[in-house]
Amino acid sequence: MKSKILGSTLIIAGTTIGAGMLALPIASAGIGFGTSLLLMLALWALMAYTALLMVELHQYADHNATLHTLAKQILGNKGKYVASFAMLFLFYALCAAYIAGGGGQFADRLEMVFGVELSGTTATLLFTLLVALTVTIGTHAVDKLNRVLFTLKLIAMGSVLFLLAPNVTQGYLTSMPLQQGLIVASIPVIFTSFGFHGSIPAIVNYLEGDTKALKKAIVIGSSLPLVIYVFWQIVTLGVVQQSTLVENTGLASLINLLADTVHVEKLATIIGIFADLALVTSFLGVSLGLFEYLRDLGSKFNKTKNTSQKGHTLTFGQRAAAAAVTFVPPLCFALFYPQGFIMALGYAAIALAILAIFLPALMVSITRKAPVANTGYQVAGGHFALYTSLVFGVVIVGSQLLVTFKVLPSLG
Repeated sequence: MKSKILGSTLIIAGTTIGAGMLALPIASAGIGFGTSLLLMLALWALMAYTALLMVELHQYADHNATLHTLAKQILGNKGKYVASFAMLFLFYALCAAYIAGGGGQFADRLEMVFGVELSGTTATLLFTLLVALTVTIGTHAVDKLNRVLFTLKLIAMGSVLFLLAPNVTQGYLTSMPLQQGLIVASIPVIFTSFGFHGSIPAIVNYLEGDTKALKKAIVIGSSLPLVIYVFWQIVTLGVVQQSTLVENTGLASLINLLADTVHVEKLATIIGIFADLALVTSFLGVSLGLFEYLRDLGSKFNKTKNTSQKGHTLTFGQRAAAAAVTFVPPLCFALFYPQGFIMALGYAAIALAILAIFLPALMVSITRKAPVANTGYQVAGGHFALYTSLVFGVVIVGSQLLVTFKVLPSLG
């Protein structure tokens, strides 16, 4: 079981550490390191708490139950539909963010490495096509590619931290927020960077519902990204003056700014490679989840009466159709809003708040009233912690809506 706990811990950490990490310096540029640190600590605690709420919920179902199963069992069909809608919204928003961020990066990398110049639109189409082909081939292909890319990502991340650390200026880290509105506007993006709840049902199934093992995997697995994020914020916010960082919004601008500020040979290439790998590994995982969800949904609507058909193997045409539904909508968003990386992550926060905060808190409040509620594991904090998490959820959703309606300044 110990090896499974370690594996589960790394899955949670790997799911959390992704392209959202690249958005942290952009979202934190106008609020300073100290304020961003407090927000990260608060949002990490929130997400760890609601993840433990999901562990509590899984006691009332088989260990292979999904969030949809739990929602239907506890809240009925309406709960299932809300969970399904939020899941699709989250997947599409994240895919849109990764395509928007990855398209421009892909163009820069082709020009830097191969000397090939492509327009932003062409690069975005090619980038999406390559990922779509891999996902369409199947999970096995994604798994093999992701192992290689994740290993390279860790090496690149370590190299970036090592090269940037000696150039940190303490004075840059003590900068105060430029305006209070930026603090609230940054909350949805930072919140999304701590999202791993979609992987919890798989972890519960893998550990066969062992509550003690699940608690350990979630607490440690969610803490590792927090530590890495703190170091990442130090080496990004600490090497560039706040006013300069605010003026250079966008992922590509951040990478170029860090490379220009720190005069280290090949630093731009290393940071660019890390950004590419973070985007691709996140995009592969999220798009595979969306693809499989839509494929399964489509198979339910297209059941035939031919019971002699072996298994549920889909033809290439059916897989291609599922791939089109998976990738075309977020691709259209990225083509219309090529700078929409931060925007899409902000919208993803709304769906993530539903899945990771509102649904678990609501379901736990119901199950704790059941006669068998006191016989199993309960997360500490009682009703106060539940209501506090719901207040945080309202603040997160409200912050994004205020940004959407331009009441608060937009980021990136």
